Amino acid sequence: MATDMSPAIPQAELTPPSVKPQELSFTLPRALHTTAHVHLNFMNHCATVFLATSTPGDSGGSIKPMGSFVYAMPDRTSPKSTISTTLYTSPPSIEYTTRIAKILARRLYMPVYVGCSIDPHSLGLEVQEEMEGLTSIVNVIMANWEEHKQEKARSAK
Repeated sequence: MATDMSPAIPQAELTPPSVKPQELSFTLPRALHTTAHVHLNFMNHCATVFLATSTPGDSGGSIKPMGSFVYAMPDRTSPKSTISTTLYTSPPSIEYTTRIAKILARRLYMPVYVGCSIDPHSLGLEVQEEMEGLTSIVNVIMANWEEHKQEKARSAK
């Protein structure tokens, strides 16, 4: 006599997440009294970056727009180019978000999700000031990436 017993379903093993988000704040160059805020998360196969700014006149209870959200990844056939797609569009920040996403994907050589509500035009920045701010943001993220790689290499030993 055969019994209809279903095979035992393996139980999922609970493990703590290995994600360690970093929250960074620094003053943008040439944008007096403007603070850049970066929420940075490096994972095994991708990175997520959320960018925003604040000024002393911002009230704590005010609601700011989400900004744009872009996915970018390095082009494996051409190391100097990237592929990107917009996941959410906010017209004032889409160009800045896409530019940062492509730069990070190329320099990190991994897929990157970038959310950004920074609108350089509303900050009253000229092109040179905007580029210095963008360079500063990318340099801070890359410095943290290097620290993350070194920490990961030490823990692997």
